[in-house]
Amino acid sequence: MTRLTGIVLRHKRLVVLAWLMIAVAGFATISKATSALSQSFSIPGPAFATDSAIVRLYHSGGFQNPPVVLTAMIPPGAGPGPATLAEAGRLLAAAARAVPGSRLADQATTGDTRFAGAGGASFALVFIPPGPGGSQPANSAGPIGRVMAAAAPAGWQTGVSGLGQLEADTSGGKGTSTLTETLLGGLGALAVLAVVFASFIALLPLLMAAVAIPATFLLVYALTQVTSVNFIVQYLIALIGLGVTIDYSLLVVTRWRENRAAGLDNEASVSAAMRTAGRAVVFSGTTVAISLLALVALPVAFLRGMGLAAFSIPLTTVAVAITLLPVLLATIGPTVDHPRLRREAHASRPWTWWARLVLRHRAAAFAGGLLVVAALAVPLFSLRLGEPASKALAPGSTAQAALTRLESRGIPRGIVSPIDVLATAGRAGAVARQARHIPGIYTAFNTAANPPPGGTGLVEILPVAEPGTAAGAATLTAVQQAIAGEPGVIGVGGQGASDAGFTSAVYGSFPLMLALIALVTLILLARAFRSLVLAVKAVIFNLASLGVAYGVMVLVWQQGHGSHALWSIPATGSITVYVPLLAFAFLFGLSMDYEVFILSRIREEYDATGSTDHAVVTGIGRTARLVTSAALILFLAFLALSATPETAIKMLATALGAGILLDAIIIRSLLLPALIGVLGRWNWWLPTTAARILRVAPSAPVPGPDRSLLRAGGR
Repeated sequence: MTRLTGIVLRHKRLVVLAWLMIAVAGFATISKATSALSQSFSIPGPAFATDSAIVRLYHSGGFQNPPVVLTAMIPPGAGPGPATLAEAGRLLAAAARAVPGSRLADQATTGDTRFAGAGGASFALVFIPPGPGGSQPANSAGPIGRVMAAAAPAGWQTGVSGLGQLEADTSGGKGTSTLTETLLGGLGALAVLAVVFASFIALLPLLMAAVAIPATFLLVYALTQVTSVNFIVQYLIALIGLGVTIDYSLLVVTRWRENRAAGLDNEASVSAAMRTAGRAVVFSGTTVAISLLALVALPVAFLRGMGLAAFSIPLTTVAVAITLLPVLLATIGPTVDHPRLRREAHASRPWTWWARLVLRHRAAAFAGGLLVVAALAVPLFSLRLGEPASKALAPGSTAQAALTRLESRGIPRGIVSPIDVLATAGRAGAVARQARHIPGIYTAFNTAANPPPGGTGLVEILPVAEPGTAAGAATLTAVQQAIAGEPGVIGVGGQGASDAGFTSAVYGSFPLMLALIALVTLILLARAFRSLVLAVKAVIFNLASLGVAYGVMVLVWQQGHGSHALWSIPATGSITVYVPLLAFAFLFGLSMDYEVFILSRIREEYDATGSTDHAVVTGIGRTARLVTSAALILFLAFLALSATPETAIKMLATALGAGILLDAIIIRSLLLPALIGVLGRWNWWLPTTAARILRVAPSAPVPGPDRSLLRAGGR
């Protein structure tokens, strides 16, 4: 780090010019980069293969292209009868013809009376040919709705709904753009930085973010030329990139100010800050990058692309922090560090007092923090993965209202997620009849096709409950067990089957991935802290942060304790299958930032004094204000991210925001100093063999009593 800092300080103009060119190129290509992002969510497994075959043979359907649900209600007071049913059939058929190549399933085409509900209600399923990427075309329901409204007899009430329409209404609702979210996050960050620095240098971390974010988009644009990258990445780059860049800048700038307050000249202050804070930034960024790159090992195409793209976020932010930032501090730093209402000559008094209080009651503090973490993590054990309930999508929309009216006439919401069964042509009818007798099935029918494409038949099974619910999952399992192995059955597909396949394929190997990441992180941290105990503790605390984040996400979204009050969205009943993976990938690395920031300073102070208590008090006093401020900045960025209209992104923002804030307040500011105080000199244990392997000096091979701990009343 010392050599690198010397190089960049000797070539200041070249460094600034290079980053300026990269930033300009990034800004110029942001729109192209976002346009090149994919909307596809390809999922591995037999269900995905079945869905792909259905789309190839029938040119519609599949888990990415759920059916449009059409509803027709006769006027109040009119008696339902053959004439009204026939009129409803003509109306639904006319609406389906509005989209060429669509496939209609209603009472008239299937002969199934269950397409009619109480009080003269009728519904139909329209399977629309997929658009680019295999998903339902944008605004596909627009022509259908217009035809229905024009063709409906006077007094009839019509509606257009379905998962695709609910999700489209959600995305097209009162959301904010990525640029707006970034600006909101930046304003929140500026407010926090103004309080932290109390000088115009608060603008410098934002300037770093203004370089790092477009530079990351430039890398992602290049990546889209060789592989598919999901559109969710744009939110992660904008807001997580903003938060992480500011975090790293905050640490380096604070240490630079501290060095200047200690009497070093400006360039020496920069070099000293990079030797300490810059080194911590590199270790933190490496940890974040490793956790994100782990997504590449998963057997899911869109997650692999996201892992590669997200991997560029910490790499770019670290590169900016260790090259451009020291150059700016060495040149314009003293000029913009005015009026300097806050000095860094002394540690924070409130946080120093807090650290001493925790150490005086170390055992009680540790037990209390552990109880809070355990209580917040308990909901994790009821986590259910799947598509969120349709009631949680686009509340107040016309699509939601149409589905609610249908439900009030005795037709269940499970019809929005059919279970697709691809069979041989001669067996489709028998499969449909068999499916009708399975508990939890509303109806099943054979899709008519003459001649049958590829000698196949397609059976649509409509469950009572949606697959994301416990009842819906049980129904899907019953269907798969009863039908999947029958003669003539080629495969079972649909949204529920694909989600189940995703869960089995990905989360089955999740413990192994977690163990590998934890092992690599353990090795990196053991070398950084020269202690096996501190490294093990850091990994355990990170897993605890993850448990808290998952628990809060389940509590707020799956169980609905806060989702309606904050976002006017009822309980989702389940968590979107890929959200916990993304939350893990980002949160594991981001929370490790704080661990590295604090423990690096504590290790430094212990090396200087040999006192564990003194190291904890000084380390917390010097870094806790930074960590809580950095966490608040990231929390505000995730709060802005939660304004995104997609429910899945709101879930992710909730997990990340709650995880980061609670990690900084409970785990890093309470549990960490308390446990270090309890362990005493055992914190610094690194046996000679391990030190030789890690190529560092051994530390405290024979732990003994810490006199400072005895004076403080501990072990």
